[in-house]
Amino acid sequence: MTVYTPILVLGALAAGFAVFSILIAPITGPKRYNRAKLDRYESGIQPSPLPEGGGKISVRYFIIAMLFIVFDIEIIFLYPFAVAFDSLGWFGLIEMFIFMVTVFIAYAYVWRRGGLEWD
Repeated sequence: MTVYTPILVLGALAAGFAVFSILIAPITGPKRYNRAKLDRYESGIQPSPLPEGGGKISVRYFIIAMLFIVFDIEIIFLYPFAVAFDSLGWFGLIEMFIFMVTVFIAYAYVWRRGGLEWD
């Protein structure tokens, strides 16, 4: 159990900080609300009006979200590979090459389908 004590302490500290931040924010934060802050978007772009009762969300939104997830997963797999590169040897190099080819095929597919073009 003593091996896990620093991890548990760090987890408790992180959870305490998160709870503290959520509880203290409404008390200490500014309370100046205006139309721009209460709007759905704060990017400065006027949102297109949605039909009454909601409406369809563009599939493009979900495709971009999935692309983000794919490239996040790629980074998650590349970092440990880079750290343990010396001990993996040829097996690790070949496995990472196969992984990169797979990700590149997905990237090329999305590129050819126009998924990276911003309207």
